[in-house]
Amino acid sequence: MSYTEMPVPETRTKRGGAVRWGSLAVAAVAVATMAIHLTGAEPASTQNAANALTAPLTAAAGRAAGTSPTPTPTGGRPAASTSAKPPATPKGGWIPVDKAAWHAQVAAYQARKVDPVPAGVATIAEFRADCTYSHRLADDPIVLPGLAGASHMHSFFGNKAVDADTTAGDLTRFTATTCKPVLDHSSYWVPTLYDAATKKPVEPTGFRVYYRSIRTNSTGMMPIPTGLRMIAGDAKKKVPTPRGARGHFYCAFYGPGNLDGVARSSNGNWPICDPDSYATLHYMLQYPDCWDGEHLDSPDHKKHVAYGTDKGCPADHPVRIPSLTFDIQYGVKGTTQGYYLSSDPTGRTASSMHGDAFLMWDADAMNKRTKNCVLRRRQCDNDGYEH
Repeated sequence: MSYTEMPVPETRTKRGGAVRWGSLAVAAVAVATMAIHLTGAEPASTQNAANALTAPLTAAAGRAAGTSPTPTPTGGRPAASTSAKPPATPKGGWIPVDKAAWHAQVAAYQARKVDPVPAGVATIAEFRADCTYSHRLADDPIVLPGLAGASHMHSFFGNKAVDADTTAGDLTRFTATTCKPVLDHSSYWVPTLYDAATKKPVEPTGFRVYYRSIRTNSTGMMPIPTGLRMIAGDAKKKVPTPRGARGHFYCAFYGPGNLDGVARSSNGNWPICDPDSYATLHYMLQYPDCWDGEHLDSPDHKKHVAYGTDKGCPADHPVRIPSLTFDIQYGVKGTTQGYYLSSDPTGRTASSMHGDAFLMWDADAMNKRTKNCVLRRRQCDNDGYEH
């Protein structure tokens, strides 16, 4: 097994995938057991057993303000924007969900029949998208919409047309993607990793997004609404990441070995992987699995989602949705000098690692995979049941 990294010049010209994704270089058990440990995600403390099938149909919360996003026709895909300028973000950052579109998606989801399950399919509640690196920009259409060059550098995956001005409508108009399946029109991005010695970017050689149940059951699981935006991690967190710290990079491989590496960089923040193994640097980032049913975004891009437990979701975030997990692979083994993220070039820690997800699947494809794979707890790959 090998992964090929291809250098990509620093440019504002959008490019297609420059690297290829091979098989996931970490055993499934490692992925399943390390997600919360590596990200430091904490589940919400107040839970209830609210029925997530009916919760999305409640009246809108009074905190939403401003105009609704572009109307969505029955079928769940937002109509193309007719304006050359992106719509203004509602005051306060709360972006209300289009209720008619969400109700239509829920109705289609509930009416969908489950496909027959082939023999030998594992009882792992997940589906996935495999993406390659697309382009690099100092933009962030979630945190700094319309402000080109105002962000630290980000590495983008998925939708090739994304920049600071991208709206939900744009994701459905410009659908060229580096992801499989191509029905995933979403954009995903993370801060760019740099080699501390050369100051050159180190782009991922593999980027997999799992959509899964991170609980022991999938009771009340609903599809992710089109246009949902959210962030996991903290770009402002700049604390040391020594061996054993939460939220640090690790060495992934097949077979026995040390996830923390055989050594550390001189500042202790970065692992150095075993040179005699296939191990390379990885990072795993896990997102919440409960949604408030009312908003596609919030002022801090986190308040509209929350972590649940095996018992269900919090009362104020009653809709249970698949949790995203970014599994990011870099084709490097680590060095004495180490690395730094664009979000912390001075401290050179890994604690500021974070991810943005601007989600825009074909609604029927999202419904099908959520029902077949996550609700029914069957393992699926990019195209369907994995067997």
